[in-house]
Amino acid sequence: MSSSLDQDGSFFYVQPDALKVIFVDDDPILREFAVVNLTTEETTVAAAADGATALKVVDGLEPDIMVLDLDMPGMDGVAVLETLRASGRDLPVVVIVGREDVEAIDRAFQAGADGFAVKPLNWRLLAQQLRFVRRAHGAARRPEPGEAERQLQRLAAESSTFLRAALARDPSLRPLAADFARIADEVLSALIPGAEAA
Repeated sequence: MSSSLDQDGSFFYVQPDALKVIFVDDDPILREFAVVNLTTEETTVAAAADGATALKVVDGLEPDIMVLDLDMPGMDGVAVLETLRASGRDLPVVVIVGREDVEAIDRAFQAGADGFAVKPLNWRLLAQQLRFVRRAHGAARRPEPGEAERQLQRLAAESSTFLRAALARDPSLRPLAADFARIADEVLSALIPGAEAA
């Protein structure tokens, strides 16, 4: 667990990564605890009392991660997850469940949850889990080794096709096309040794 010594020698726990968190729970006391316990110099926490409000906040805030209670009146946590995933939003979500509610955890993961925490919440562990889930989520989205190179080569090939078609219609574009081809070759050579624009 990451911890630092304060000037008086006591330990305090921080969220070292810059992070925007949305905490969704119908319990006002839990929302207040979340703001107090998860907010640091690097982490901001917005709170929402229900699923519909949470979805509106997500649109405006563009958070990095959501902490979502599954058991809420009206639009419950699973419905929020399903709505997020149906919209194509790639937001990591940690769900909050009761200690014995294994079935709810299964439903949440089927709906697209990335992690879970059990009530009563341990705020120090939750702060660490948020970092872990966000990091794991980011790693899962990174292209596999070689994928970036393949995409760059594809871009170069498509650009060449476009330039050939443009030059066939307007030969006066030749100097601009030559500059573009030179720059594309330089960029591809720097990023992918031995590669050149098609």
